[in-house]
Amino acid sequence: MSQNIISLLPDSVANQIAAGEVVQRPSSAVKELLENSIDAGAHKIQLIVKDAGKSLIQVIDDGKGMSEVDTRMAFERHATSKIRTAEDIFRIRTMGFRGEALASIAAVAQVEIRTRQEGVDLGNELRIEGTRVTHTGFCQTPVGTNLSVRNLFFNIPARRNFLKSNQVELKHIIDEFERVALANPEVEMTLVHNQNELFHLLPGNLKQRIIGILGRKYSERIVPVEESTEVVSLKGFVMKPEFARKTRGEQFFFVNDRYIKNPYLHHAVTDAFEDLVAPDQHPGYILFLDIDPSRIDVNIHPTKTEIKFEDEKAIYAILRSSIKHALGQFNIRPTIDFESDTNSQAPPIRPGQAIRLPGIEVDPNYNPFSSESKSIPKGEPSQKSTWNIPSKPSPKGWESMFTSPERETSIPEPETGLFSHPDQDEEPPTPVQLDRTYILYPHEQGILVIHQNRAHQRVLFEAYLKSLRSQAAASQQLLFPVNLEFSANDYSMLESCMDDLRSLGFDIESFGQNSVILHGIPVHMNEPEIPSALEQIIEELKNSANDIGRSRMEAIAATLARASAIKVGTILDTQEMLHLVVQWNRCTEPGYSPGGKPVSYLLSLQEIAKRLN
Repeated sequence: MSQNIISLLPDSVANQIAAGEVVQRPSSAVKELLENSIDAGAHKIQLIVKDAGKSLIQVIDDGKGMSEVDTRMAFERHATSKIRTAEDIFRIRTMGFRGEALASIAAVAQVEIRTRQEGVDLGNELRIEGTRVTHTGFCQTPVGTNLSVRNLFFNIPARRNFLKSNQVELKHIIDEFERVALANPEVEMTLVHNQNELFHLLPGNLKQRIIGILGRKYSERIVPVEESTEVVSLKGFVMKPEFARKTRGEQFFFVNDRYIKNPYLHHAVTDAFEDLVAPDQHPGYILFLDIDPSRIDVNIHPTKTEIKFEDEKAIYAILRSSIKHALGQFNIRPTIDFESDTNSQAPPIRPGQAIRLPGIEVDPNYNPFSSESKSIPKGEPSQKSTWNIPSKPSPKGWESMFTSPERETSIPEPETGLFSHPDQDEEPPTPVQLDRTYILYPHEQGILVIHQNRAHQRVLFEAYLKSLRSQAAASQQLLFPVNLEFSANDYSMLESCMDDLRSLGFDIESFGQNSVILHGIPVHMNEPEIPSALEQIIEELKNSANDIGRSRMEAIAATLARASAIKVGTILDTQEMLHLVVQWNRCTEPGYSPGGKPVSYLLSLQEIAKRLN
């Protein structure tokens, strides 16, 4: 006898399954609710979150609101006001349209909505807890919608346990907020987290909105891009090449005001920056493409962040050429002006003015084999010497090279090193610098080739780590305090590691919205390095947020070590090389830099003999 085993899922279970696709974390709910407010024609939107959205996500807007029936229907699966037939999908210009967002959110949270339409005296109130309606009725509320999502994943503890730290979840929320805000600069938008206002964006144009989100400094960093063709209309901004970053940040694509991710179009942008940025850097951009909805498919991904294009190759070519044109127009990409009068480029000669022939000045005392000069003066030939052979050190007083300054004595002395320290009565080996990059140090088994930058990174990394763990480090006070401004996203990252920065020697404190003031910096650093170092720390924290292999302390220490280390191309004298070699030899793990690259190579006597045999 046959037995039936297939049955329909209960609505509560089906909604929880759908929620797994739509609501992956608090930021997913934020995205859906903000887009609903935009679709409702809101001119003002407030986003209020607590505990990075785990306790509360509240969106208040002044949109058109909903009727009593629509309020209830909005939480039914596949209930939508956007489409009536399958063909409508290919004419969609609004954000949400599948009718699963609110039903999915209500399946995994405690939801309360208060909404009123214009011209109606009373609004509607509805409370849902895990798909179960607990309250319906009328209420006093302003025109628009006020929707609260509390205790996300309260009925799915396993999902809640997989959420990241508040700092990581808040970053994702800020990302979603910024994307909606950039696409709708005419809408006033506010973001408050734990009663702290992170954003208050007034209505304006796109450039004003970019500056409001990323900071005032971006006013001079962006270049406008605009092009209109039968295939696509393009507008937006790209960052100047000198502000490209090591990581992929500040990169936004919008198609019909919908944020998307598209590696193919991203390649078109990077190709336009060819030869203008280093291969390991990424240019920033905020670009809007307007395309006939019938020529794209937006329904290929649950979060609708991927789109299929009918004319992908044509869009690629238009995007690439438009950016190249913009860079050239603003004198960023080298161009030739064929309309200029070349005869007018030379200054005119006044009557009676004597013409002075160019001459060549020679220093008869210049010795190309001398290493007395540590830097090449301006105007001198910039070709660097391959070898830097220092003068022979004096036997007396060399032992002071093995004693670190007070700020570097925090590096522990290992029981064994790569080589033993010479006795103070004997003369130390003389190191030689090669190509301003490597230190050649005589070794009992051959010649030790040491990468000066990586060796110094290792020394500083271990010193910074010890300072972080002991929460005590020396600081050099600045003559004039330095004020630095960041985007809200970057500031939230910086704020999370403020105590760690103080442990490293930063005398830093908050100074107004999304800005900090520096009164002191670590003794290893120079003041001009600070803005770049802090930006690198923020980027490193963003990348290592989900990296269980490296702690936050290690990420910060490694970033500062890279920023402070002796650069490749720096000429070192004998004492500087000896000092670096000894400090590096005292490291607990001298073999590799903080980034995992080898620091040294032993050219053995056997290998030398084999090569010269």
